[in-house]
Amino acid sequence: MSDILRELLCVSEKAANIARACRQQEALFQLLIEEKKEEEKNKKFAVDFKTLADVLVQEVIKQNMENKVRKVTAKFPGLEKHIFGEESNEFTNDLGEKITLRLCSTEEETAELLSKVLNGNKVASEALARVVHQDVAFTDPILDSTEINVPQDILGIWVDPIDSTYQYIKGSADIKSNQGIFPCGLQCVTILIGVYDIQTGVPLMGVINQPFVSRDPNTLRWKGQCYWGLSYMGTNMHSLQLTISRRSGSEIHAGNTGSEAAFSPSFSAVISTSEKETIKAALSRVCGDRIFGAAGAGYKSLCVVQGLVDIYIFSEDTTFKWDSCAAHAILRAMGGGIVDLKECLERNPETGLDLPQLVYHVENEGAAGVDRWANKGGLIAYRSRKRLETFLSLLVQSLASAETQT
Repeated sequence: MSDILRELLCVSEKAANIARACRQQEALFQLLIEEKKEEEKNKKFAVDFKTLADVLVQEVIKQNMENKVRKVTAKFPGLEKHIFGEESNEFTNDLGEKITLRLCSTEEETAELLSKVLNGNKVASEALARVVHQDVAFTDPILDSTEINVPQDILGIWVDPIDSTYQYIKGSADIKSNQGIFPCGLQCVTILIGVYDIQTGVPLMGVINQPFVSRDPNTLRWKGQCYWGLSYMGTNMHSLQLTISRRSGSEIHAGNTGSEAAFSPSFSAVISTSEKETIKAALSRVCGDRIFGAAGAGYKSLCVVQGLVDIYIFSEDTTFKWDSCAAHAILRAMGGGIVDLKECLERNPETGLDLPQLVYHVENEGAAGVDRWANKGGLIAYRSRKRLETFLSLLVQSLASAETQT
């Protein structure tokens, strides 16, 4: 299992390199945008775009994992059938030709295929093919010292190749953070890879790659950061363990992260700018002025992973399994999770029912298109269960109070 996670970290870094390469040349970037078909659109947005970068990243992740499975783990065939992503890999060029984008066995063949998508732009095609076929090495001291085995025939993978595509297209690089949280801009762009158990839907491994963290003022080149987590059969590990241990001056075991502050009376939350007014009003009574707006479901979840906020809450049904699976796995490794908001608000905490964790293997009944995989009840991402229980209690009271007054 740690071999697969190690490979996912490598392909996520290759994906981040592609995302950064596509942003380097503005003239090139304008060629990479193609509007999504109506049935592919996220209904939250009036206009939703996919980019060649999106599709390239998704295909790199899928095909690198397929090749890895075939070459190294033939004992557990079939993982390639369980890699799912947000994007269609079909493009139509200016001549009306429909092209299915696949990575070829050589850099030259990939460049030739990309050239068809990019209407004969050889310079751009060759530059992208070079990045796509570039080998990437990734090391992590925690992961490298661990070996965990799991049957690979139970694994499924959700991929969101570039989460917050609008921010990626817009490309704002000079946004200032608010207490470490960016409301918008390239910092909100993430590459999300989540691994789950296809039998139970439980998230097991997650990788969040943030390609645009800091920019060199001289070269204007971006550096990124990668986060990962693994939670399986009582073993919980994540990439922030060393950071948290250094910050506290003592060892903190994964699974307890965040719970040391469980009885702090104040809460902080990150929300979507499109959040309902009723939820915003209720949150303001629970969190005061510690409510932050930010773009990107992946980035808002990452804010919880990083400990910048206690909670990411979203009441709408416009996030999907590929948006939440990666962060959910990391948060599980830290002692947290992602739960269904609607079910949480309807449950009776006095009965001691388990929190309704999101699962990733079942389609929504009666739904069509991307809505089959929507998180229909909204979500709450958290690091500490005790803190979540207290937060939910206060939120329910706040919502009830608001209903009484209207």
